[in-house]
Amino acid sequence: MNSHKHIVIIGGGLAGLTSAIHLAKYQIPVLIIEKDQYPKHKVCGEYISNEIMPYFDFLGIKLDDLGVVKISELNISTTKGKIIKSKLPLGGFGISRYTLDNYLWNLAKSLGVQTLNDQVLDVGYKKNRFSVKTANNALITSDYVIGAYGKRSILDKKLERDFSKNKSPWLAVKAHYKSSFNPNTVALHNFDGGYCGLSMVENNTVNACYLVNYDSFKRCKDIDHFEENVLKKNPYLKDFFENSQRIFEKPITISQINFDRKQPVENHVFMLGDAAGLIHPLCGNGMAMAIQSAKILCELLINNYESNIYTLEKIEELYSKEWKTMFSKRLYAGRILQKMLLNETIQQIGQKVATLVPVIVPKIIKQTHGKPLIC
Repeated sequence: MNSHKHIVIIGGGLAGLTSAIHLAKYQIPVLIIEKDQYPKHKVCGEYISNEIMPYFDFLGIKLDDLGVVKISELNISTTKGKIIKSKLPLGGFGISRYTLDNYLWNLAKSLGVQTLNDQVLDVGYKKNRFSVKTANNALITSDYVIGAYGKRSILDKKLERDFSKNKSPWLAVKAHYKSSFNPNTVALHNFDGGYCGLSMVENNTVNACYLVNYDSFKRCKDIDHFEENVLKKNPYLKDFFENSQRIFEKPITISQINFDRKQPVENHVFMLGDAAGLIHPLCGNGMAMAIQSAKILCELLINNYESNIYTLEKIEELYSKEWKTMFSKRLYAGRILQKMLLNETIQQIGQKVATLVPVIVPKIIKQTHGKPLIC
């Protein structure tokens, strides 16, 4: 397959699919390349802030028929089981990536987006044109390339991104469960070396996803032993795992999760979602940020498609500036918050302060979230 496309999107996750749908709404030709087949489970917290709802409405993305679960409350527990409860300022909803990504993939195709199931191995840029090479020997040229391939990819090393040279100690584990769980609540429970998020998605199913430092994990020989000997030391996690039935045959995992700073543009490739910057999962805002980054870039590409007044370099400059304005403070707040929550002493102090001054928790949450998107 040798061809030329106006825009190639690498990755069919939330950022890539939302971009494809937005661009297709304006009849802009798009090819999206995704290595996996849908539907497919992904390691993810599966909670989305309501700040993206005006944008989804604008794009014609209808979630009512997907069984989303409305969430309005947050519970946080320390490793010792001390609890903090708070209202979520904007609220959000729970939906599995298995359902949401598949819906967006099919919606994009119905709008005329071209799709290709293949893995991109390399992206080059020369004389104002991109060349995209895939595992199945396709060579595609394009005017623009969008990198929406998630937390990590072989492309990161090909593009010589700085963070790809560093090893990361973080491992994430996810599974779905049947359990008696408050559907209005997203819970975040700390344990030695990490934290576990619990929230309900469609079909009365609870998503349990935890992030753990590998040094903590490797002391146990496998996931079952780790959950038994580490997670269950938190009484809330002990209660959940002992009174729940796992639906997955076995949990799914992803390693080498890197929270180092990234650049929103690399070698002229526009990066979206986790490929541009990964917020710590405890903030519960990664999915919303991925969707928001799509909006920022698509508006620039649509305006230029209609007027053709900007060079690629100018669009890169504008996108980088808007991306940093939107997300830099959130990412910084996420890094600070994670350091605090992984320190047991600070956990205990924070729980006492939050109990005495409950208004402080919503204010902290706002530091990692944005306002509803204006469309």
